[in-house]
Amino acid sequence: MADSHSVHRIIEDPEWCLITVPPLSELCLQHIVQNFTNNPILYLLPPEDQKKVLARLPTGLPLTVTANLIRDEDYWKRCCTERWQVCDISSHGGSWKRMFFECHLENILKCFVPNTTDPKQVLELIPLCKDYVRKLVVDQFLPPVKTDEEEEMDDISDSESDLGFDEVCIHHYDLGRLVPALPLLEELHLTYGVKDCGMNFEWNLFKFTYQDCCNLAAAVKICKNLKVFKLTRSNVDDDKTKLLVRNLLDHPSLLELDLSHNLIGDKGAQAVSKLINRTKLEVLNLWNNQICDEGAQALAEALAMSCTLTSLNLRLNHVEDKGGEAMGRALLTNSSLKSLHMGGNKISKQTAVLFCQVLTQNSTLTCINFSCNPIGTDGGKKLLEGLGHNQTMTEFDLRLTEVGEECEYLINQILWSNRDAAFPRPVLEQPAEPL
Repeated sequence: MADSHSVHRIIEDPEWCLITVPPLSELCLQHIVQNFTNNPILYLLPPEDQKKVLARLPTGLPLTVTANLIRDEDYWKRCCTERWQVCDISSHGGSWKRMFFECHLENILKCFVPNTTDPKQVLELIPLCKDYVRKLVVDQFLPPVKTDEEEEMDDISDSESDLGFDEVCIHHYDLGRLVPALPLLEELHLTYGVKDCGMNFEWNLFKFTYQDCCNLAAAVKICKNLKVFKLTRSNVDDDKTKLLVRNLLDHPSLLELDLSHNLIGDKGAQAVSKLINRTKLEVLNLWNNQICDEGAQALAEALAMSCTLTSLNLRLNHVEDKGGEAMGRALLTNSSLKSLHMGGNKISKQTAVLFCQVLTQNSTLTCINFSCNPIGTDGGKKLLEGLGHNQTMTEFDLRLTEVGEECEYLINQILWSNRDAAFPRPVLEQPAEPL
């Protein structure tokens, strides 16, 4: 039997401290956080306890619980920063909650594979996000996955693709059920194509089908609050442009239309010109298309009539002097346009001669871009002559136009003078002289 005096007994924990025992209120808050999904009683708590619970809630809670319950911006900020590396709420109205739902919906649309992804992923999100989504930027639409039989046919022959028989197989997600269900949607930016396709590149990945266009046209027609519509880099041709325009005529809210980087020719431009007089359009961007003089003339005729357009961008088209002169004649009477971009359009001295008169008479234009055009020294002198009678022009880009250094210098002097008059610098008060 061991000696009782040699046994080492620990009768208490020397590290135990009363402070480490959490109060009952703290235990209750922990329980609320742990069971928040089943019992979200956030707004039954005092304000101080609400803040504590919100700070501890995990960001992975089901949106069916948090979407229409949590208004706290700090919580949604955590949701955003934990999910995305770059978070710029300035493009989301300064709201973290709005940013989360807009980006979340965008990601679902970018990864949606027709005939594979369950449409419920989108439809079930609508009632949760419809009160927060005002802007959608979708720069990718995935096509359906090819079956083994279709891949074998591709290996045998490319003739079906050449004849357009495969178009029925590559329709993208139909926005017709989503867009009308977002009552606050004001901006829609779309690109039909695939990013980072790598070695799996196929031209069909970048095909905007006629059925896609029909679905989209029907969607934007119903979206009465839409102010900004951008459909870029999507191979939109004349037929698809005309279809879109038919559904945008007399739209009550549309202010900006961007169809840049497409395949729009004269017929498409003629269709778009109708929107200038039959909507409240203020900004029209058609740069990098295939518009020639006939399309430019149609746009000019619309400008000559009463309209609200303030900015027109025709950069990198083929309007040449016939189109440039038509635009100049329209601007002799137009009183709304403030900015005109016709860079890279092969316009020359002929257009410059007419714009000499425009610069003399038009008091609305403040910005013109004629860069990358063979205007030449004689054309530059005519523009300088017109600017000598103009007090409103503050920007005139003549880079790579061969107008000559002296002419460009004198034009810049006039522009500086006009800018100083339009935007006077504040006068600094002189310190009082000591008595």
